[in-house]
Amino acid sequence: MTVRAEGPLPRVAYDVTVVGAGVVGCAIARELARHPRLRVALVEAQDDVGQGTSKANTAILHTGFDATPGTLEARLVRDGHGRLSAFAAESGIAVERVGALLVAWDEEQLAALHGLVRKAERNGHTDTRTMGAGELYAREPHLGPGALGALHVPGESIVCPWTTTLAYATQAVRAGVDLYLGTGVQDIAREAHGHRLTTTRGALATRYLVNAAGLHADTLDRRLGHRDFTVSPRRGQLLVLDKPARQLVRHILLPVPTALGKGVLVAPTVHGNVLLGPTAEDLHDKRSTQSTAEGLALLRRKGRRILPALLDEEVTAVYAGLRAATEHDDYRITAHPGQAYVTVGGIRSTGLTASMAIAAHVTDLLAGTGLDLGPVREPEPVTMPNLGATAPRPHQRPELVAADPEYAALVCHCERVSRGEIRDALTSTIPPRTLEGLRRRTRARAGRCQGTYCGAAVRELLERGPGDRGRA
Repeated sequence: MTVRAEGPLPRVAYDVTVVGAGVVGCAIARELARHPRLRVALVEAQDDVGQGTSKANTAILHTGFDATPGTLEARLVRDGHGRLSAFAAESGIAVERVGALLVAWDEEQLAALHGLVRKAERNGHTDTRTMGAGELYAREPHLGPGALGALHVPGESIVCPWTTTLAYATQAVRAGVDLYLGTGVQDIAREAHGHRLTTTRGALATRYLVNAAGLHADTLDRRLGHRDFTVSPRRGQLLVLDKPARQLVRHILLPVPTALGKGVLVAPTVHGNVLLGPTAEDLHDKRSTQSTAEGLALLRRKGRRILPALLDEEVTAVYAGLRAATEHDDYRITAHPGQAYVTVGGIRSTGLTASMAIAAHVTDLLAGTGLDLGPVREPEPVTMPNLGATAPRPHQRPELVAADPEYAALVCHCERVSRGEIRDALTSTIPPRTLEGLRRRTRARAGRCQGTYCGAAVRELLERGPGDRGRA
């Protein structure tokens, strides 16, 4: 069980190396770990798993009702929805099936709903239905005036994206995958028996290579002589509303989609907040994750129409993520048998939902290129901290507190995070190395005060490390 973020890489030859430890890369590593005869490496340029697009999405578990029928994305999202739903239930990942409403604000959008019903049926979803304004406002009484009707999609859910990525990576590492953080791939050389990766921490040899590098997947692809797609980063800015806003919305409220994406939505989160966003800004800079005054003003204008009372609530956080948009309307997942190489590119906002199905598909492609997978052995189940607002936190569980009083010692009161939970994160299989990593694992500093009151205590616990159980 290896997780390394510093020092030179060991002189080990791997059967498969996955580049990119986002939600898709971690899912692929987990799937490969089901074949214990394989020696697998997962390399990530940043200091934690899920640090790119995966940490800044809208956290929706999609049914795929509106995917383009017949595409690879449609098939993998439909398959992935079932796989991830089952995995989340087994692993303690927070999921809420709240359903979605696509709200029509004019006659053209209202007419488009019937086409979406037909598309959903072609994708295998027969439970979507249209509703008039009366039923819509009965379901969502705080909706802004002027809506004409909606399409109800009961299967749409919300999920914790950070715990999902971490669960995949944890299970993979425990099953024998070597995870190398802070390991950026600088060059790739094709050799007689595979590939030689030049990284920021030295060389790594591998027989087969999987490119799950997200925003940088096209750059890696070009190093191997391919120009199948170009990633154009699409920035999505979002507002996170404080928990009292949760009473204002019962479903995921979606606009009728356009060519640029699903548009600005209002969605509850499993953590008890409400999201407003995202924007859709096509950029050139793959590092441009800052928020802008113009983007936030746009969100406020859109939000005021969708749910006017939402704008009276406190904003607890603002963030922006970059989606790996390409010039194509489908995923770009391609096997190159002559190179022992699989590209996994153009994975957009549905990638979280499709992640486990993408992993299975990529593993089949690797087998088709000649990789002998060997026997299957299911990895040991993982149990993740359930960060959902509807689940009891450890301090509310008498059996945990009786066994270990550290679970009763709250450090972050906004999110009810105990010292015991922080200790558990610091001693976990893939421990956090930064305050942001600790936030994603525990919710510490993610609440109303954004660390104003607990920040110093949380930082002290992180800097002390797991060996010091003194009081913060």
